[in-house]
Amino acid sequence: MPVGPLIIVSGPAGSGKSTLIARAVQVFAPRLRHSVSATTREPRRGEVDGVHYHFWTRDRFEAAVAAGEFLEYATVFGRHYYGTPRTEVEPFRARGTGVILDIDVQGAAQLRHTCPDAYSVFLDTPPGAYERRLRERGTDSEDAIRRRLAEAQAELARAHEFDRRIVNDDMGRAADELCVVIRERFDKAQ
Repeated sequence: MPVGPLIIVSGPAGSGKSTLIARAVQVFAPRLRHSVSATTREPRRGEVDGVHYHFWTRDRFEAAVAAGEFLEYATVFGRHYYGTPRTEVEPFRARGTGVILDIDVQGAAQLRHTCPDAYSVFLDTPPGAYERRLRERGTDSEDAIRRRLAEAQAELARAHEFDRRIVNDDMGRAADELCVVIRERFDKAQ
């Protein structure tokens, strides 16, 4: 049985990663699953442990790092750990199921090293769209928005490291483009 493809989707907060990944998973279900990351940050309103993230304590996360249980991990915004547990990826790929990840650029760089067959997509938006989307979703404080905008500039500087760049100026078109990428990865795995 061929190994399922591994697709990395990165991009600044507000670029539409979650929405596009959800659409892709719907299109390719049950052949594609979204990996659930682990984090040490507190859940936001409406987030469910094990669905949106695995919400772990700092001690549990650091023990998992020491045990080699992550494919990648990073400290984001200098405060919280985020990482991809091996159990969210490896058993599924071994059964031929594709796995799509929503991770930041530093995690993507680690994962490309750990899993050289991974295909990486950088999701971008037109100028000004990041800030508007962050404000519209209403989940972040003003300080968090400023931090995320500064981080977005750093992430944009690394967009050239990715295999493909998709500009999310139209959600339907961007979703179609991501689905083409995923279909190509499944075809290559055959």
